[in-house]
Amino acid sequence: MTVETIDFAALLCSRLCHDLLSPIGALNNGLELLADENDPEMRARCLDLLAESARASANKLKYFRLAFGSAGGFGELVPAIEAKTAIEGIFGATGRVKIGWLVAEEKLSKRAVKILLNLSLIGGEALVRGGQLDIGAESRDGATEIVVRAEGARIVLDGELRSALVGTADEAMLTPRAAAAWMVHQLVAQADGQIMLSDPEEPVLLFGASIPQS
Repeated sequence: MTVETIDFAALLCSRLCHDLLSPIGALNNGLELLADENDPEMRARCLDLLAESARASANKLKYFRLAFGSAGGFGELVPAIEAKTAIEGIFGATGRVKIGWLVAEEKLSKRAVKILLNLSLIGGEALVRGGQLDIGAESRDGATEIVVRAEGARIVLDGELRSALVGTADEAMLTPRAAAAWMVHQLVAQADGQIMLSDPEEPVLLFGASIPQS
């Protein structure tokens, strides 16, 4: 394992810990409130908080396992429905981001699934006031084409994520929040594919990735 690989693993771990801190912290707070509360109505609210936080933690773990880990078994293909379920779990539960699923394939390669999930993560997080997140993928002419479109009242995608996606970022200066974008760039580059990104002036955020099928 190279130093660069270790550094990226550290960035990824930091990102995962940051994202899981909020729901796990809410679990801890709910348990503390429940221990000191005797009112039946308030105890019921504490239990609702615990259930909601537990669901959020489980959904994020499922998503990260598929997006960053080796989920999907030993085969080369992953059912597309697993990716859909993961995205709906992390974004659709709150209703803040509406999901449009336009994936025609029943199965996608593990590489394609990771690219799709990470682009969806970046696009959904860019919708700071919520909005519509459309996700599409199809195989044609010997390649898998992936498109993610984010539209909302306010879209924020900072320069670090943009440069990480297109591969112009300084690796030594990468922060944990850019881990998903850098991973997409690496996955696409290793497959001799291409990645497209809409200009900052565009009213919608559009990602495109094309990877040759092995």
